[in-house]
Amino acid sequence: MEMSEEKICGISGRAKECEEGCRCCEEKLHEEQEEGSVKVQIIKIIAAGALFAASFFVPLPVVKLVVLIAAYLTVGAEVIIGALKELFTEFSIDEEFLMTIATVGAFAIGEYTEAAAVMLFYSVGELLEDIACERSRRSVTALLALRPGSVTVKRGGELVSVPVEEVAPGDIAVAVAGERIAADGVIVSGETAIDNSALTGESMPVLCGVGDTVYGGGINTSGTIEIKVTKPYGESGAARILELVENAHEKKAKTERFITRFAKKYTVAVVALALVIAFVCPIFTGYAETFTSWFYRGLTLLVVSCPCAFVISVPLSFFAGIGCASRNGILIKGTSSIETLSKLKAVALDKTGTLTKGDLSVVATEGGEEVLKLAAYAESRSTHPIAKAIVKAYGEKIDGSLISQSSEKAGKGITASVGGDEISVEKGENGSVSVLRNGEKIGSITLADELKPDSRDAVAELKKLGVGSVTVLSGDSRAAAEKIAEQAEISDVRADLTPEDKCRELERIISETDGKTAFVGDGINDAPVLAQADIGVAMGGLGSDAAIETADVVILDDRLSRLPLAVKISRRTMKIVYQCVAFAFITKLVIIGLELCGYAGMWAAVFADVGVTVLAILNSLRALNYKVRR
Repeated sequence: MEMSEEKICGISGRAKECEEGCRCCEEKLHEEQEEGSVKVQIIKIIAAGALFAASFFVPLPVVKLVVLIAAYLTVGAEVIIGALKELFTEFSIDEEFLMTIATVGAFAIGEYTEAAAVMLFYSVGELLEDIACERSRRSVTALLALRPGSVTVKRGGELVSVPVEEVAPGDIAVAVAGERIAADGVIVSGETAIDNSALTGESMPVLCGVGDTVYGGGINTSGTIEIKVTKPYGESGAARILELVENAHEKKAKTERFITRFAKKYTVAVVALALVIAFVCPIFTGYAETFTSWFYRGLTLLVVSCPCAFVISVPLSFFAGIGCASRNGILIKGTSSIETLSKLKAVALDKTGTLTKGDLSVVATEGGEEVLKLAAYAESRSTHPIAKAIVKAYGEKIDGSLISQSSEKAGKGITASVGGDEISVEKGENGSVSVLRNGEKIGSITLADELKPDSRDAVAELKKLGVGSVTVLSGDSRAAAEKIAEQAEISDVRADLTPEDKCRELERIISETDGKTAFVGDGINDAPVLAQADIGVAMGGLGSDAAIETADVVILDDRLSRLPLAVKISRRTMKIVYQCVAFAFITKLVIIGLELCGYAGMWAAVFADVGVTVLAILNSLRALNYKVRR
C-alpha cells in the first residue's frame, strides 16, 4: 500500500491501515467534534450578544424588535427545536421547554428585551456547562492515551508495525525510548525505566530488566526493550482500566438517581404551578392585579424554577470526583461507590499483599553464612516462595555443577546433594526452616513477609477519618497475623480463616457497624468477601484480572495509603454535591417567594437560573481540582 492511501491513526499519529471503527480514531474524532461544537456555540453567543447590545441604540421600535428577534433566534432556535422534539417524540418536558415557553410568552406580552436576554444568558450557561463537562470528561478519558494505536513486533525475522488489536501472546514486541508499551508482557531483552504514572499515579519511573513484568500503557523512558507478550491487549490491565473508567457512569449514586427522578416530576409541577399563577390567580384577584401581571409572574416562575443547576452540578461533581481519584491511581467504579466510601465506618484487611509486601524475605539466620549458602544451593532448583527468598538473600552466583539429586516434597521441604553432602531444608514453626547436613541440624533460617512502608500510617489515617473498626482477616497462622497486625497497630485480628470463614467474619463486622464496611484484599483469592462487603477494594489491580472484575474500587499501585485518600476525595465530593443542591434550592425558593409577592422580575429569575447554574458548575469542578496533601 502506498503512503498516500494510508490513514493516520488519531491517537498514535502513525500511518497505518486504520480499520473501520478504530477506537482511537473515534476518540480523536469525538474530541474534534466537541471542539467544533463549542466554537460554534461561542460564535453564536458573540453574534447574539452584539445584536442584543445594538438593540439599545436603535430608536425605531419596529427595528428594535427585529434586532431582538434576530438575537433571540441566533441562540434560541436550537433550544426551541430541541424542546419540541422532546415534547413530541418523548412526550416529556425539560429545561429547554421551560425556556421556550417563558421566552415566547415574554414576547407575547411585549417584554422583548427580557425574552432575548433570558435566552442569551441561558445559552451562556449551556456553553459553560459544556466546557465544564468536557474538562471533567477529559480528566478521566485522558487515560485513553494508555492505548497505543499500533505496535512494532518481530515476525519472520523482520520488524513490522501492526494494529494493537492484532498483538497475540507469544509475540515479541519492540518498544523504543519514548514509546508506550502496547500490552502486558515480560522483558526478554534490554533494560529501561518504565513510567507507569498514567496507570498508578506513581511519578517515579520503575527500573526494569530481563525477566521483569511490564504492563500495557506504561512508557519506556530510556533504552530499547523487547517484550514477550503474555496477554492480548483486550485482556491487559490497561484495557480493563479503560473499560472500567468508561463505564463508571453506569453505577449511579442514590443521590444522583434521586435528583434525576426529582427533576422530571419537578419540571411538570413547575409548569402546572405556572399555569395556575398565569390563568387562575387573575380570576380571584379581579381588578387588583391585571392578567398581564400574573401572566408575567407565571413566565418568570418557569425561568427561575428551571432544574439545570440540579441536573448538571450533581453528576458533574461525581464525575469530577472520579477524575480526581483516577489521577491518584485510584479507580472508582461509579458514583455509587463514591457515596459508599464517604460513609465508611469499618475496614477489614487481608494480610498478605494488602498490609504486607506479599513476598517472603530472610530476616534472620542461625548458624552463619555457611548455613545460608548451603540452603541456597539446595533450594536453587525450586520455584517455591521460600526457595526464591533464600536464594535472593544469598545473592551470589550458584554453581550448578555442585548440585545433584534434588528432591522436593510439598509442604515438607527439599533435599539435594551439594558438593557430596546431603543438604535438607525442612519446614519449621513460626516462619522458620531448619537446615540439615547429612541428617544433622546445622542451623535455621527465619523468613517473614514484611509490612509495607505505608501500612501503619494508612491505618492511623483511617482512624483519624472516623473509621472506628479496623480488622485483619487472614488465612495465615494466628502468630503470623498477630505479628503483622501489631506492627500496623491493629488490635482486632482474626486468623486461620478459609474464604468462607472470612465471609462469616465480615458479616459479623457489618452487623456491628453503624455505617458502611469495606474489605481490602488482593482480588485473587478474596473474590467472595470482596463482593460481600458494602464496598470491595482491590490492591494492585494492574497485576490482577480478578481485582478489576470483582472490586468496586481498584488501587493500582498496591499502596494502602490510597484508601484513606479515596475516603477523603469521596467525602469532599459528597460535600460539594450537597452544597450545590442546597445553594440552588435555597436561592430558587427565595427568588420564587419574592417573585410571587411582586418584588422580583425576569432579571432576578435569570440569575436564579443561569447564575445559580454557573456557580454550581464552578463549585462542582472543585472536586476535580482537589489538592491532595501527601
